[in-house]
Amino acid sequence: MARTAAPDHIDAYVGARIGLRRSALGLSQAALAQRIGVSFQQVQKYETGLNRISASRLHRVAVVLGASVEAFFPPVEGVAAGEADALRALGATIDGRTVANAFPRIADRGLRQAVARVVAALAPEP
Repeated sequence: MARTAAPDHIDAYVGARIGLRRSALGLSQAALAQRIGVSFQQVQKYETGLNRISASRLHRVAVVLGASVEAFFPPVEGVAAGEADALRALGATIDGRTVANAFPRIADRGLRQAVARVVAALAPEP
């Protein structure tokens, strides 16, 4: 039996970003799937990083979600494997999606930092 490798952390990051953006817009996986011409199971696989998304399909996703293709990728400096896992975990709950969607809209940098410290203090160590 063939051994399956874990998803590449960049694929997982891109998928997690797709899921967060889709959720922020209130679209279901099925609705996104219909608009890009795949099954909702395929969207699930993209969002978990299990399947890589082709350039042409990623472009379609970006158009449907009203974002640039670049918005789904990490900064050029890169992303650690754990960051993709953290993004996926954040998008897994409605509370996490609410925080992820609202946080960038906090204009005051000091307030954003305070919120981040509060969340870090409340969270148990891994």
